Amino acid sequence: MAKPALDKDLKRVTGLQTATHDLARSLAAPGLALVFLLAVAVWASFLVTDGPHSYLVIIAAAIAGYMALNVGANDVANNMGPAVGSKALTMAGALLIAAIFEAAGALLAGGDVVNTVARDLLVGDQLDNDSFVLVMMAALLASALWVNLATIIGAPVSTTHAVVGGVVGAGIAAAGFGSVAWPVIGTITVSWVISPVLGGVFAALLLSIIRSTITTRIDKISAARVWVPIMVALMTSIFAMYLATKGLKRVWTPGVGTVLSLGIGFAVLGWLVAMPMVRRQSLRIENRKKHIAKLFRLPLIVAAALLSFAHGANDVANAIGPFAAIVNAVQTGDVQSANLALPLWVLCIGGVGIALGLALFGPRLIRTVGEQITKLNEIRAYCVALSAAATVLAASALGLPVSSTHIAVGAIFGVGFLREYIAQRDMKGNSVPVDARFVDPAMLNATPEQALSKDRQQARRRLVRRRHVLGIAAVWVITVPASAVLAAVVFLVLNLLVG
Repeated sequence: MAKPALDKDLKRVTGLQTATHDLARSLAAPGLALVFLLAVAVWASFLVTDGPHSYLVIIAAAIAGYMALNVGANDVANNMGPAVGSKALTMAGALLIAAIFEAAGALLAGGDVVNTVARDLLVGDQLDNDSFVLVMMAALLASALWVNLATIIGAPVSTTHAVVGGVVGAGIAAAGFGSVAWPVIGTITVSWVISPVLGGVFAALLLSIIRSTITTRIDKISAARVWVPIMVALMTSIFAMYLATKGLKRVWTPGVGTVLSLGIGFAVLGWLVAMPMVRRQSLRIENRKKHIAKLFRLPLIVAAALLSFAHGANDVANAIGPFAAIVNAVQTGDVQSANLALPLWVLCIGGVGIALGLALFGPRLIRTVGEQITKLNEIRAYCVALSAAATVLAASALGLPVSSTHIAVGAIFGVGFLREYIAQRDMKGNSVPVDARFVDPAMLNATPEQALSKDRQQARRRLVRRRHVLGIAAVWVITVPASAVLAAVVFLVLNLLVG
């Protein structure tokens, strides 16, 4: 009788150990995040000059760090979701690449959009210096709270919408509708509509090119040996020219000839690196689309890294744009400075916070974007990642705070709708003959009607899962008004406390 009692006691101990381990893991991420926020506040206290409102800068630094964590936890899923969903990258590899390139994009190329968010959304002569500081603090805290809530429920929302809505809501609460630069808001809103459409069109066009040059050819392997290195070369060329013209402008301003030379040089370098790798891989695969897709893992990883850099350059503004405006207003007393100072330590808070938030809280939403919206293989994921990267890079160069969430999902829609069109066309008899080796044995004795019904069911399964997209879209729609209302409330509370 003693043995069963001992077994029960051992099971209880094992269960307690398991529960303790799970609890420790669940508390580790929030604990590390709290340590980061405390470190940011302490760091800011050493860097901020003494003044009557210096304590507000220290508080705002912690809020900016909190927002950066949320940007990393929520928004970065759009960059690495396709690569993880297509099994081209493991979760650990995706987190490492995204952390490095997100931080690099924020530190090297994050200035343009930061200026838009920090300086151009409000009319400076409608707000005094103290009110402006409180408006930016309220916008930052409200948008961070909203994004945090969305992350908890597993919804990939637009942090850009949240921060712009927060600035607008707090500005209206402080000085009425006249305090908002509505023409700038209108331009940004138009970019929110156009950018996902461009992402979808470019993704569909890229997939069409890949189909015509590689996957519909009889000898797919030979075609891939030619075209995959060319695609890698194109990506490295674009990335090099963007980095030279935008990313390194703080330390170097090259001429047009130098930029073109760098583009050509890196294109050749990318091609030389990709050629032998693709050729070696192609020797171990069959002449089938499923196997050819594996050759796109290298360009997909490059595209995902490029998208992470672009996201860091664009969306670091969501974390530190209002904070940069607070630092400038407190130190200079000028609400609408013509040349907004952007200290490196401010950019560091955004870059490090985004990378840390991704590592601590990002995996869940990476799986949502990569696996639950649509079925992705390496080729489709490559088209999504590269099209989103190109669109975000172009918007960042123009200083437009676009939504990487909208662009990435727009690219997924573009790929999905193209495949839907091709599937419908093929069912009408315009497709190439199906190889008998790949016919489902269960359908050999089926009637034509049964075979057609199965084909239609398979086509529907391959499309974008609309119920997930509709849920995400619903959260998008309410993000701007929700963050605006929340920011207005936060501003009124701060005004009472500080005033």
